[in-house]
Amino acid sequence: MVTVSSRPPTSTRPAATPAGLFARIALQALAAVVAGYLAMGVVAGLGLLAAGAADLPGGFTAVLAAVVVMATGAKVELSGDAGALAGTQAQLTAMPLTVTLVGALVTGYCFLRPLRHHAVTGARELLLRAGSVVVLWLLGLAGLSALARHDFRITVGGGEAEDPLMDLFGELLDSVNPTVGFRTDLGPTLFYGLLWILGVLLVALLVSRATPLPSRLVRYQEPVRPVARAMLLLLLAYVLVGLVVGLVVAATRGRPAETFAVLLLGLPNITWLALGVGIGGSWEGRAEGPFGLPVPQVLDAVLRGGSGGAPDLSTIDLSSLAAQDGRAWWLLPVAAVLVLAAAFAAAVRSPARTRLWQHSLRTGVAFALTMLVVAPVTHVEARFGLSVLGIGELDSLGGQVLLRPHVWVIVGFALLWGLVLGLLAGLLASRVRRKGEVERPAPPPPDVR
Repeated sequence: MVTVSSRPPTSTRPAATPAGLFARIALQALAAVVAGYLAMGVVAGLGLLAAGAADLPGGFTAVLAAVVVMATGAKVELSGDAGALAGTQAQLTAMPLTVTLVGALVTGYCFLRPLRHHAVTGARELLLRAGSVVVLWLLGLAGLSALARHDFRITVGGGEAEDPLMDLFGELLDSVNPTVGFRTDLGPTLFYGLLWILGVLLVALLVSRATPLPSRLVRYQEPVRPVARAMLLLLLAYVLVGLVVGLVVAATRGRPAETFAVLLLGLPNITWLALGVGIGGSWEGRAEGPFGLPVPQVLDAVLRGGSGGAPDLSTIDLSSLAAQDGRAWWLLPVAAVLVLAAAFAAAVRSPARTRLWQHSLRTGVAFALTMLVVAPVTHVEARFGLSVLGIGELDSLGGQVLLRPHVWVIVGFALLWGLVLGLLAGLLASRVRRKGEVERPAPPPPDVR
């Protein structure tokens, strides 16, 4: 006699214990952090090699660590020492945004990947995953901050031009072994690094289409995610266009190493500035002395023009760039096409019940917030000065580079563009079948009896 049990077979696979779940999440967070830092290090290293940093006397590793630290928003402090004969002044504030962008994309993708097969994500699990990534990221940043310090000896004089005064100063300074160095301050580095990694994780959750959210946040998914993803695609589209232009320049105009250094270190610095200028925004700045920005010649010419609203400051906008090169006017139609395409992509991904004014408002707010984040990170400030025996700064030994955005002007134009093009994109998307639409059945043929 055979007895058949009606109870379902029990699984022999043991349920995951809290310790096992924590260990798995910690390993996945570690993988995301390592992948992010590795990607940033590779891009920064290649950019530095293209820029000629391989010739630095024993400081390549320190410079590489400093570039990665700067990519998270931290500042690198410059210092100089020339004994009692000279005083120095140095400052550097900049973000190598290519390194920043690559690190954000890789870290965000690796953070979301373990969640792709989840039907729902609990708030506690999401917080545990995010917290693990944040802690490990800050530990790695602390280690890099310790590596990002080095001193270089500088040599003055001995140039091709015969200048007895410079030769005298050179001999005096060489006698005291003048140095210039850099280092990072751990406290501000960790603070900016915390803001950076929290922003990366937040944006990753906002732009993902497949990652489930905790039940309390599901209602924000439809109004937020389509426009957030569209803004990311807009920024990436500008980077892609800039990459194509840069490769063409490298192939046709010579000096490919310098061009690749710009592409690998600061491509978004240029392309996102082009986006802001294209929608009507502006920057101000100047470049003086032997130093300069690795930027297109037209922008460098404006920075060295010294014609602006403030003394020695140049205004960078469509009109000033077009005065140097008429092709700068193309930034306006390019911005119109790409912003409209992003707004259209958001409209198509939004539910069909979304009203035109809702899509217009969401696009305007999303674009304004995007530029509120993007514009400040294009800020660049570099200064180095040397005064000898108190007689003032020598032009040949000092210089300054400044590039500062008019943030609220840019944000205002972004809001206006988003409202107008969001409305137009909503009208265009109304002719396309969208999410949530149900085709109405065709009416029955008339009865001809």
